[in-house]
Amino acid sequence: MNVFVIGIGLIGGSMVLDIKKEYPEAVVYGIDNNEEHLEKAIELGVIDIKATFEDLGKAEIVIVSIPVDVQLGVIPKVLNLVSDDALVFDVGSTKEEICKVLEKHPKRRNYLAAHPIAGTEFSGPTAAHNGLFYQKTNIICEVEKTAFKLQEKALEIFEKLGMRIRYMDAKSHDKHIAYVSHLSHISAFMLGKTVIEKEKNERDIFDMAGSGFASTVRLAKSSPAMWTPIFEQNKANVIETLEEYIQNLQQFKELMIQNDFTEIYNAMESTNHIKQILNGIK
Repeated sequence: MNVFVIGIGLIGGSMVLDIKKEYPEAVVYGIDNNEEHLEKAIELGVIDIKATFEDLGKAEIVIVSIPVDVQLGVIPKVLNLVSDDALVFDVGSTKEEICKVLEKHPKRRNYLAAHPIAGTEFSGPTAAHNGLFYQKTNIICEVEKTAFKLQEKALEIFEKLGMRIRYMDAKSHDKHIAYVSHLSHISAFMLGKTVIEKEKNERDIFDMAGSGFASTVRLAKSSPAMWTPIFEQNKANVIETLEEYIQNLQQFKELMIQNDFTEIYNAMESTNHIKQILNGIK
């Protein structure tokens, strides 16, 4: 089985590591603009062979794991080059734009719009590791537009990697993911920015930072090159979530000003319900 991964970072690299484990016969080809990434990926055993777009004619599976703005031009090119039996799927965090771009493509049936909700704050081939997708949710959009036999091929791979499957239209996906993923990253980036700016005058602040700060701001270590295009593509939904979030922060501030700590307690207690929600989806 010839598997191509375009963009050898955390998600694409981890996925092909798991595929190699589950399919020992698989040969993994890597395409990346960064030559150092290719060399490191071979050294680490993430890929077997360096490749170019000209080699895609022999691909059986193509995983596109690159920034969502870049994939708008790359995925149509990939579909032009692959055989009629090849499966092409991406792992991007936004879906509406790419689905629109590919709507009229003659090989739309070869493409599956996927979003495995898994990851860490690290990037590059050194971040790739086995088991990243186990018991994680994989959202598939517009599945009916993918050829049935290619759907089956993709679902077999996802099942072997231990992923749970959810089906959703692309518009709903982008709206919901703005709340549970994109807003979290913005919050982390802005918390980090706030503390860094304060640290300029108070050098001891990071000595006082505990595990709570570290876990909350962890996502601020994520790649701006990956996240800026995500925010751009999902701008309307992200702005909507920010407006609601800012309103809640403003309400909290007003309660502080009014010394209404009873209502602050009630607000935090009602939010504690999220523990049950998150435990239920593990």
